[in-house]
Amino acid sequence: MNFQIILNILVAFIWMFLWETFDFSTFVIGYFVGMFLLFLMRRFIPDSFYLDRVYAICKLILLFIKELILANLSVVKFVYKPNLKTDTKPGIFALPIDLKTNWEITLLANLITLTPGTLSVAVSNDYSVIYIHAMDIPNVEEQIDGIKNTFEKAIMEVTR
Repeated sequence: MNFQIILNILVAFIWMFLWETFDFSTFVIGYFVGMFLLFLMRRFIPDSFYLDRVYAICKLILLFIKELILANLSVVKFVYKPNLKTDTKPGIFALPIDLKTNWEITLLANLITLTPGTLSVAVSNDYSVIYIHAMDIPNVEEQIDGIKNTFEKAIMEVTR
């Protein structure tokens, strides 16, 4: 990915030198020309096209914003329940994870903690399980599937 970005910037500078115009707009046009050339030549470059990863990062950010809004709405509904003590099922559950690197695990734990209603409590010593406290757990399997199909899947798209 880093090689592709450097190559794209190099193409943009070469574009500026070819047109003998050294301003920002010529650089941007050259950058887009470089992106197009890299897209055409992507099968000859060993890594995946770097804009795929940028797209995955944007998807992860939008997913987090969506989950943040939905979690805020569910916390507001939870707080305004008339029978708060009888309807709640708080608890801690274990989330088995498929993430490998410390960066991926830390990002997942932070996204879970930043989402209202859930809190990452601990990570197992072998880094295969995250223990999560939730305000209301009607079904543990739904919670696990929800996190694995949203945050964990999006993190793996970004990092792999």
